[in-house]
Amino acid sequence: MIRHGFILLTFCAAITGYTVAAAQERRPIAWDGLGQDPNRPPVTKRRVVNQAPAASDPNRERERVLATLRPYSDAWWAVHDEIEAENDRQLGTKLVICPRCVPPPSEDVTGSVR
Repeated sequence: MIRHGFILLTFCAAITGYTVAAAQERRPIAWDGLGQDPNRPPVTKRRVVNQAPAASDPNRERERVLATLRPYSDAWWAVHDEIEAENDRQLGTKLVICPRCVPPPSEDVTGSVR
């Protein structure tokens, strides 16, 4: 009986030693902060090229005209609305919304969304 207990104890110790050794291999390495963090994979940096304002920017001429008009007059508001519409159009070309993120419109829904 003692012999079976000794064999079982040896077997359990061997398995425990293996799992501890495997867990230690996957443990994060200490980082002193002076070099690269060994726990993070290297990241390739991308350079973002600043785009120069387009020479054919339609709002540039509109802003010049807007500066010459009397503030808040009908003509001023017309040019201001054109500038805002162009800004919205440019933003709409850059803005990407995931189709799954926006629920489809429903005709029977009224009030706020909760």
